[in-house]
Amino acid sequence: MSATRRIGARELLSTVLDEGSWVCWDTPPPAVAEPGSEYAADLAAAAEAAGTDESVLTGEGRIRGRRVACVAGEFRFLAGSIGKAAAERITLAFERARHEQLPLFAAPTSGGTRMQEGTPAFLGMVKISAAVAQFKAAGLPYIVYLRHPTTGGVLASWGSLGHVTVAEPGAMIGFLGARVYEALYGRPFPDGVQVAENLHARGIIDAVVPVERLAEMAARTLSVLDARHTDQAPVPRAEASVPDPYAGLEPPASAWDSILLSRRTDRPGVKTLLKLGASDVLLLRGTGQGEHDPGMLLALARFGGTPCIVLGQDRHRKTLEEPLGPGGLRVARRGIRLAADLNLPLVSIIDTEGAALSKEAEEGGLAGEIARSLADLVMLPAPTLCVLLGQGTGGGALAILPADRVICAQHAWLSPLPPEGASAIVHRTIERADEMAASQRVRSVDLREDGIVDRIVPEHPDAASEPEAFCRRMAEAIHQEVDELWRADSRARVAARLERYRRMGT
Repeated sequence: MSATRRIGARELLSTVLDEGSWVCWDTPPPAVAEPGSEYAADLAAAAEAAGTDESVLTGEGRIRGRRVACVAGEFRFLAGSIGKAAAERITLAFERARHEQLPLFAAPTSGGTRMQEGTPAFLGMVKISAAVAQFKAAGLPYIVYLRHPTTGGVLASWGSLGHVTVAEPGAMIGFLGARVYEALYGRPFPDGVQVAENLHARGIIDAVVPVERLAEMAARTLSVLDARHTDQAPVPRAEASVPDPYAGLEPPASAWDSILLSRRTDRPGVKTLLKLGASDVLLLRGTGQGEHDPGMLLALARFGGTPCIVLGQDRHRKTLEEPLGPGGLRVARRGIRLAADLNLPLVSIIDTEGAALSKEAEEGGLAGEIARSLADLVMLPAPTLCVLLGQGTGGGALAILPADRVICAQHAWLSPLPPEGASAIVHRTIERADEMAASQRVRSVDLREDGIVDRIVPEHPDAASEPEAFCRRMAEAIHQEVDELWRADSRARVAARLERYRRMGT
């Protein structure tokens, strides 16, 4: 850990913010120590050593021209500890940012609560967390950069509440200080646990970013999180220029043909779609609560000029041997919460052989996660678009299907089970899978006829044969649909969504 260089609050701010844009919001902190006391002397010495009057600086600046509020920790001031004055300063910064409708960038570094001020300072965690919650409830973006070290009550309050959370390489990040653990238990804390890279691997933080790249990352993140539909001109729909958008779209000879084409290993998946069809892509990691499932991608992205939260089942990371589990749906539900918090469009991308059928999935609450995902999506106030990109099997696909609009690749499909499984149930053999696929109406043209799908994106002749052209065609369709949904009245949109699924099957 000694190789990790600590940088001060002012150096951090000067690195991230546009030159000359910093404006301090701070006023002199109130007295918290008896004049002449040992603690008063400690505070005076800390101010001299740190060159700041408290353990945090607050204010505003610009990141690539975008105005943002900032809270930055200063470790040289009593190990960045948060006492009553610092807690009040942080709280005021969140309140002012909320009133001025500014996104907030926080860069904590701290040993935690200031022990010299005891329980009253400890309770500052509550008021800071309340201020953060009110700020987020106002629909404003919150980005956190955890620096070396960030521990204790800071990590357990404003350090862990960001919409997006990244960390300094090699930073020590943890709730319990290693020195305290050793004193209490008589043995050292295990190596490698409280390290940024380990927390990233575990799905607790989204990325590990050196300070030199922080401004770029923050600018890309805010370009999505701090966007409004009024930023862009309306996108003309395809129907405005093409009398029949399905002209020339030849259905496959059978549903089984589409299923076989969807299973091609070289068929483009969600990552290829983002690479070829989206911009400002920032992959997020896991649930933020210690769980990561590589089969469920969560990202920020723009299709055209329109920002989105993207949930995508990654066909290249999950197979029948390692299928989508309950953790993947908890990752998806994090994305749903992000969309709700910030009123950003949610794009869910289905491409799965099905959810896990295993002891671990049962004990992990898979059925409950499917149910909660369905409920969250049908009631989500933000605009929602579902994309059937490839295979759509069972509850794992259905869990992220409910949306205002559903678009479907020509050879994508949706079924309660793989056709082989359905055939085994009905005919006690898998040899009649092609018959089951036809009778269950799983192919895109049948889904459209039944009102499950609103729009089909052609493949010429299939996506694997023209990956770049197909991905750009699909991305343009996503852009058109999401832009229109984002501009619609939210109450009318949710009411129409509920009515859509109420009518389904009647």
